Amino acid sequence: MESMIQKLKKFDAYPKINEDFYRSTFSGGLITLFSFLIMFFLFFSEFRLYLHTVTETKLLVDTSRGETLKINFDVTFPSIPCTLLSLDAIDIMGEQHFDIRHNISKKRINVHGDVIEVRRDGIGAPKIEKPLQRHGGRLEHGEAYCGSCYGAEMSDDDCCNSCEQVREAYRKKGWSLTNVDLIDQCKREGFFQKVKDEEGEGCNIYGSLEVNKVAGNFHFVLGKSLHHSNVDVQDLLAVKSYSYNISHRINRLAFGDYFPGVVNPLDGVHWEHETPNGIHQYFLKVVPTIYTDIGGHTVSSNQYSVTEHYKKSESGHSDTPGVFFFYDFSPIKVTFKEEHSSFLHFMTNICAVFGGIFTIAGIIDSFVYHGQRAIKKKAEIGKYR
Repeated sequence: MESMIQKLKKFDAYPKINEDFYRSTFSGGLITLFSFLIMFFLFFSEFRLYLHTVTETKLLVDTSRGETLKINFDVTFPSIPCTLLSLDAIDIMGEQHFDIRHNISKKRINVHGDVIEVRRDGIGAPKIEKPLQRHGGRLEHGEAYCGSCYGAEMSDDDCCNSCEQVREAYRKKGWSLTNVDLIDQCKREGFFQKVKDEEGEGCNIYGSLEVNKVAGNFHFVLGKSLHHSNVDVQDLLAVKSYSYNISHRINRLAFGDYFPGVVNPLDGVHWEHETPNGIHQYFLKVVPTIYTDIGGHTVSSNQYSVTEHYKKSESGHSDTPGVFFFYDFSPIKVTFKEEHSSFLHFMTNICAVFGGIFTIAGIIDSFVYHGQRAIKKKAEIGKYR
């Protein structure tokens, strides 16, 4: 057993020196003190880095299919009344939604941006009471409603049950709907009175819409502006015909839920247009994104990049003025994952810090000590001379 112990002693890489041969110096104590302070500072610096999460980013091919996308928006139009403003959505699969009202709210605002009224739109047209039938009589209990198209019927079975349908029937005929105050559907819906009441106002429209995860567009247009029916807008807004200012401010536009670090480039964008009408187009490339936090919670969302173009209204063209958002999806998906650095990595850095400082401090102390001895020796030699 003793022989084994003696053999192990030969492997001792740290031979011990008798304390009688130790010599403590002032410079050595000062260097040691500074070394401990530096080690203390670097230890806490490494510990903070260990506690701090790092985000790992990966790029993958997006293989998802058949999903839907939630678009959250908040847009303000300072010069367009809420009654005239509508939201439409179209995708390349042919799915179309006009005058979307579900999950949409509108705020009537004055010229100073103060809220006049908050209006939450419902689904479908407003209810009516005893409307005028196509045969000239009023709707009776139990009778099916079939409103007159006022001569614009394409067949004997055509019905126009709303002001919008009457305008559409006239548009298909190529007729100008000028005597709108005589249209029963329009009077009942009170559309024109609303427009007159909101003259000079703006609108803040906000909410969300769910669309298929394919290329498409959604746009804010004057869906109830009578643009296609050639009605004299001067009777409604006391301005020149078809004079709409599409100046707007995008308070928020996000494709999906929020996650830490997401940047929506259109948030806070404000455009003032001095010329009336026109089309403002935004072209967005949407990048599917998956974010996983340190607790394992996953958020499936999207980021996007954008370019834009403004098209002025030209005489002789019947383009509907509005703000259009054309979006398409990137085939690449980005994943963000929060994680800590490993404990072994932390310990390796701590050992490297301590060992490096001890080594450097020893080298500095050795230079200082030998320098002091050389100076002292020269001084003694000079004394004896």
